[in-house]
Amino acid sequence: MKSITFLLVLGGVASAAALDSSSCEKLKSLQPADAVFTTVELVPAGPAAAQGRGAEPAAAPAGRGAQAARPVLPAYCRVAATLKPSPDSDIKMELWLPADNWNGKFQMMGNGGWAGSIQGLNQMPTALREGYATAGTDTGHEGANGMFALGHPEKITDFAWRAVHLTVLQSKALIKAYYGKEPKYSYWNGCSTGGRQALIEVTKFPNDFDGVLAGAPANPHIYLHTAGVARSVALMKHPDGALSQAKVETLHNAVLAQCDALDGLKDGLIADPRKCKFDPDSLLCKANDNDKCLTASQVATVKTVYADVKTSTGEIVWTGFEPGGELQFNQLKTIPTTAAGGGWDSVRILGHQDANYDWRQFNLDSDLALADKSGIDTHVTDLTPYKKHGGKLLLYHGWADPGIAPGNTVNFYNKVLGTMGGGKQDDWMRLFMIPGMLHCGGGNGTDQFNKIAILERWREQNQAPDQILASHVTNGQVDMTRPLCPYPQIAVYKGSGSTNDAANFSCKMQ
Repeated sequence: MKSITFLLVLGGVASAAALDSSSCEKLKSLQPADAVFTTVELVPAGPAAAQGRGAEPAAAPAGRGAQAARPVLPAYCRVAATLKPSPDSDIKMELWLPADNWNGKFQMMGNGGWAGSIQGLNQMPTALREGYATAGTDTGHEGANGMFALGHPEKITDFAWRAVHLTVLQSKALIKAYYGKEPKYSYWNGCSTGGRQALIEVTKFPNDFDGVLAGAPANPHIYLHTAGVARSVALMKHPDGALSQAKVETLHNAVLAQCDALDGLKDGLIADPRKCKFDPDSLLCKANDNDKCLTASQVATVKTVYADVKTSTGEIVWTGFEPGGELQFNQLKTIPTTAAGGGWDSVRILGHQDANYDWRQFNLDSDLALADKSGIDTHVTDLTPYKKHGGKLLLYHGWADPGIAPGNTVNFYNKVLGTMGGGKQDDWMRLFMIPGMLHCGGGNGTDQFNKIAILERWREQNQAPDQILASHVTNGQVDMTRPLCPYPQIAVYKGSGSTNDAANFSCKMQ
């Protein structure tokens, strides 16, 4: 691949203790290869929203205006650039460089869905306040669907891996130019598509990052989306199979009644849903249809949602959704009438390069194989180069994820162990499965924990996370704490004390 790193015609433009607007302006004198600066400016300290950077809070604290909830950012040098590694490329990136109190580190943010914007701008304010030089990219296109890939193979490559990798290279070059030295540690922070990007970085470019957070990885992207289409087609076979909200609650309560206490505590959380052998047939209506039972078509719907999607030869394309998350499974309540959305784009655009491809011609085996030729995923499970680099990989996924069924992450972890040597890999790779957590966060489980700090301690101080203290927050108040345990351990109640206090749990095999 052609190198497009910045040509550094300057040494470090200033010491970290004396970086001002002129220091930021001097970055313009760098000569970028295959890149164009669109903005180089010193942004003064102030509320993030007032600067047009970062995400607006969902709501201001009660009795206070929205301005009070906006995070205040320190002064920073903002660099926006467009990268053009090919004539058809149009990769947008942003890098924020703390004007003072740089912690000597670099943190890059991942994307979600089809990307199509610099979604990292929502997380970069937090990293900036913690002293990081921080960056994000739009992966080379605009819009939250796959239409950009129609007739644009170079843009597919940009989305797949090139935009992220080149943003890393450009960011590190600019960091060295601005501060006079390279970052001591570099970290990746991503969930969903950001989790897929994490695994591609670890496999294709093991030296890019020293620590990687890979949450709910949407990898292989093609397998995830093709499985989603296959599940939709299966649901269409029972058009009268949608469950009402009342019936979804009946189903959920029946699952909890059978499986909640399997981990030794009845608390509304199933520690390992794979041990829940709930049979939807147990709810089949014996007489008249009512809210406390399911019709035959509704039972079929539930089974489809729980079931792994498999090829004709029995290969698991993607695992099914896990018992315990029913209240968030929209597939139970809405039966599709056509294939649509982002998943379908992977089949019709990445696969067939045909926006009008008829979903009624869908064939799981052939469409999966065709779309997979786009090369946007990684199927590598030998991560030895990243391990030799000294990198740490922290995987996490919510058991109640309604968007990306979590069993695939467990399968990936086990495949890596199988490839690299069984249980001897926990010195550099660990997986944390989180009961009750939804997609990348939310839910009734303990989804709040300082992921990047945990990764830092592991990489920089060799303090491996034997367990993680996590919290559940309601209306801004912590109402439950639990230990998150490295897979395959689970949090087990000690038998006394508050079940909302992590001190009364320990991580054990079960």
